[in-house]
Amino acid sequence: MRSHFLLVYVLLSVKLSPKIFLTTTGKQILYNYYLIPLKMLITEFRIILPMTVEEYQVAQLFATAKVSKQNTGGGEGVEILANEPFVKPMAEGFLGKYNTGQYTNKIYHLGSRVPSWVRYIFSDTSLSMHEEAWNAYPYCKTVLKNPYMKENMIIDISTLHVPDRGESENVHQLTGDELKKRHIVYINIADKVSRADYKPEDDPEKFKSTKTGRGPLLSSEPWYKTCEPHMCCYKLVREKFKWFGLQTRVENLIMSQEERLFRNFHRQLFCWTDEWYGLTMQDIRALEATTVDELNKERATGEKKGFTTEE
Repeated sequence: MRSHFLLVYVLLSVKLSPKIFLTTTGKQILYNYYLIPLKMLITEFRIILPMTVEEYQVAQLFATAKVSKQNTGGGEGVEILANEPFVKPMAEGFLGKYNTGQYTNKIYHLGSRVPSWVRYIFSDTSLSMHEEAWNAYPYCKTVLKNPYMKENMIIDISTLHVPDRGESENVHQLTGDELKKRHIVYINIADKVSRADYKPEDDPEKFKSTKTGRGPLLSSEPWYKTCEPHMCCYKLVREKFKWFGLQTRVENLIMSQEERLFRNFHRQLFCWTDEWYGLTMQDIRALEATTVDELNKERATGEKKGFTTEE
């Protein structure tokens, strides 16, 4: 789906505390950490937006490409390994019916975007996140892993886009323990954000679309109850992190940063309405093709830019 720079930076900036054995060159050879029973946090984020489900398909892909370019340069950023159609047998379809769409495989190269002490401990190949996504719109599955943590750290995001106002009880068809564990969070993109995250050009309270007439969205008013058109992104985040002494702290931190990421991304997406409105999926595929080349060029020769842990 979407750029996970912010989440990854925060995760790798957590001060780790297990025993570390170093060679004479200072490089890591072993972490002495202990395996503990794997738990899972489950949070469903609901994001209401003033657009149709069909419009959002274009808007999301446009915004993802733009954010990727804003955060790539100087050997760091997004590397797209695959962007191709996929077909699953119907028996393996998501929610039993979404079995065709677009598959993407990406690597987020972090490098200097993490603190120096983290770069000292981790190998270069560990300073990355690998993302696989199956966009069977209106359903999308995204899985993020770190090559060092492997199966001990997984962020699994299931998203369903529905033409309602976030009132559907169980669109992801959870049962049993998962339904009991699920925590629901509503995200209002008009709400205030931190000074570090704030940009006037990305403020829904200041934006009015010249093409659609939508906006501004005021945090003091329940615009999400009356806006037309309307839709809701139901983002179910399942998070697993297994590391003795850090599990609870990191799990809670990751989930809070997912909320921050979703809010910031969708604030931008809405404020870019006049850039994506009217584009077709054919236009988007052409944009994605040129974006691959631009990202490769910027990583090889461009200057470093975008989020860092200090921001």
